[in-house]
Amino acid sequence: MLTELFSFPNPVNEVSARLVAGGVIVATVVAIAADQPWLLAVVAYGFVARVLTGPSLSPLGQLVTRVITPRLRVAPRLVPGPPKRFAQAMGVAFSVTAAVLALGFGLRGAAYSVMGGLLVAASLEAFLGYCLGCRIFALLMRAGVIPESVCEECNDIWGRPPAGRQAA
Repeated sequence: MLTELFSFPNPVNEVSARLVAGGVIVATVVAIAADQPWLLAVVAYGFVARVLTGPSLSPLGQLVTRVITPRLRVAPRLVPGPPKRFAQAMGVAFSVTAAVLALGFGLRGAAYSVMGGLLVAASLEAFLGYCLGCRIFALLMRAGVIPESVCEECNDIWGRPPAGRQAA
């Protein structure tokens, strides 16, 4: 049972991934605009939960996959899971760093600057369907840092049509 809990979906519905990115944007903007650094810990928890278990232990992931996405009249767009998990891990790095800076050291300005980078990546995903983490994953595969066996389907990540377009 733990193996199932601590797994990541493959493939991933990109529609849900983009909606989760939108939720991250909202939480991050509220944290910065309202100067509520404790929300950075909530954002960080969400990323850690999604890296470890996909949407299973993520409240935002559950809301999106069980409530919002099923109600949309949009066809799912399935994409490989490993690059999306890598992108979530990048979110962990940014959000945990920001939470530690703000809550551990009282460096709110530095924390909010770090979260600015996360906002850029999440905005690219949510609004343009461009997964920055997925592109970095592909580059690391091409450089041999990530073995091809991790994601055979990912080898052609550059050849796939942009979000919203289907292959001919």
